[in-house]
Amino acid sequence: VLIFFFFKQKTAYEISACLVGSEMCIRDRYQRRVHGVQTIIGDSQLFDEWRQELKQVAGRIIQMRAMLRQELESQGAPGKWDHITSQIGMFSYTGLTPKQCDLLTQKYHIYLVKNGRISICGLTTKNVSYVARAIKDVVENA
Repeated sequence: VLIFFFFKQKTAYEISACLVGSEMCIRDRYQRRVHGVQTIIGDSQLFDEWRQELKQVAGRIIQMRAMLRQELESQGAPGKWDHITSQIGMFSYTGLTPKQCDLLTQKYHIYLVKNGRISICGLTTKNVSYVARAIKDVVENA
């Protein structure tokens, strides 16, 4: 991910030069990775291994989403939590307010973006109950 921070107003010419330089860095950086991908895709055994690993990762994310929703519902967290399992991917929008997110961070050391987006990959079978209890608490008390 490439992020640009401009602290003073730039002209179109200055921005163009930055973008061209960045484009060259990106091309050099990712061209090697493309070669690695071609190696895996070109070898049927490596490709099959990769697909199996990808299925495991995706399955784990789905499992963690289901466990978080189950914990939230079984602990009686106010609200509906079906959006946790209806979303896909490594992140989930929890629906928490910025104030609730701050409280999760300050009180429980659970770190998420203030818009309520949380990493599902950070959940484990050992911490999902703790996370659900913490979410329940901030929903009830923030």
